[in-house]
Amino acid sequence: MARKPKTVELPSIGTLDRSAGQLGRQLAQALRHAVNRGDLKPGELLPSTRALATSLQVARGTVIEAFDQLIAEGFLTSQPRAGTRVAQALAPAAQAGERVSSVEPAPLTERARLFTQVARQFSVVPAAPFAVSVPVGPAAPDDIWRRLGNRLRARGPGAPAGYGDPQGARVLREAIADYVRKSRSVRCEADEVIITSGTQQGLYLCCQVLLDADDSAWVENPAYRGITAILESTGRPERMIRVPVDAEGMNVEAGIELDSHARAAFVTSSHQYPLGMPMSMARRSALLAWARANQAWIVEDDYDSELRYAGHPFPSLQGLDPNRVIYLGTFSKILFPSLRLGYAVVPKNLVEAFYGARVLMDRHPPNADQHVLTAFIAEGHLDRHIRRIRGVYADRRARIIETIDRVLPRDVAWLQPSDQGMHMVLWLGGRIDDKRVASLAAESGVAVRAVSPMYAGGNGPMGLILGLGGFSDEEIEIATGHLARCINTVARDTSRDVKTRPTKKTARRSA
Repeated sequence: MARKPKTVELPSIGTLDRSAGQLGRQLAQALRHAVNRGDLKPGELLPSTRALATSLQVARGTVIEAFDQLIAEGFLTSQPRAGTRVAQALAPAAQAGERVSSVEPAPLTERARLFTQVARQFSVVPAAPFAVSVPVGPAAPDDIWRRLGNRLRARGPGAPAGYGDPQGARVLREAIADYVRKSRSVRCEADEVIITSGTQQGLYLCCQVLLDADDSAWVENPAYRGITAILESTGRPERMIRVPVDAEGMNVEAGIELDSHARAAFVTSSHQYPLGMPMSMARRSALLAWARANQAWIVEDDYDSELRYAGHPFPSLQGLDPNRVIYLGTFSKILFPSLRLGYAVVPKNLVEAFYGARVLMDRHPPNADQHVLTAFIAEGHLDRHIRRIRGVYADRRARIIETIDRVLPRDVAWLQPSDQGMHMVLWLGGRIDDKRVASLAAESGVAVRAVSPMYAGGNGPMGLILGLGGFSDEEIEIATGHLARCINTVARDTSRDVKTRPTKKTARRSA
């Protein structure tokens, strides 16, 4: 294969003042500043003197003069037939000198501060036990996905094209409508399906479309941090009504007492996040009755209900009243998170509003993956994949339960009973700080999330989210051992703090 000549681009170095003369010195100073600012990196190749002279419209001798000066100063190095480069030996500290600005940065707005907090809370966890929805080993889609992608992206409907439909490719919407009708008892047609980039975008769309500035919304307590962060960042923290959850799911009577005229209710009815229980039929009926009486909307986040290990998955809330419920689903959990494809099933009178909001967010979902997913569903691969990973996660769940029960006494930590989903809750006893445990665990290569920040005010019971993945028995065993040591370390520190903290009587006596 013939070698192609390499084109070397130079960052902008400003203009040379021809009226001031000494162009060689000006060029040397401009290049020196570019190196100090980091625009030119150590080892980076510069254009040839001839090419740079042509670009700057100066004599080649001017460029040679500047290069010779910087070579003498140690900023540049030059070798025959290798070109001129920025010196590798330049210390990072020398380059950092000119990057520091003496101008005070503009203060952050309140919303910018909120988004900064969200960025810290949603940092990516490593693909290690016990991260949620990590498709490794037997939990990963098989080679069918790659083969479908190769076929459809090359010359098929997934090949590069113009703008797509903001609502999503119709063939995928038809496949989803058929899939959720059979598997989740969702009543819909393809025209009522909006393709999203996952549940998170679906929740954001719901907040944009369903809520005006003064509208309040019910949110479970505890709840998925994704929905509470949206409502906080969009200026509605005081209009977010945190409705307590018990063994039957969201307590509708408590919600009515707190705010009977809320505009929407956000629920995880099939598998409450993070606690894991389904909403009882009595609570479902009460929630629908409240919504009808108050012309309110229900947003049903059905994020992982396909994975039930005892009996069939619970039917959707949407199937009981399609005119009141917006149903959100995702393929990111059951296939792989980087897919970023989900869907919203919305009542007919909301379709255009969701369409418009979708346009403003990112125009339309990626075209290629939509057609790959369509084929994956239509050819039966999705159903087979779900049946397979249901067995994988059931096995991992049993393995984690056995290992946790063996290495952690129940007075220190115990698992919340649950028979479905991709995670379990490990409750911590003795006022053990779950946030500190999560931090220590991360340092040990174990990925867990704290439960207490998911409660209103961040002051809930202490616990950890343990995700089920395709990790091996050995990986689970090692990770559980690390996690147990972290929990015991925090437990000892907590016990020591309690013993050394002065009581009121001691404090009065010492005073």
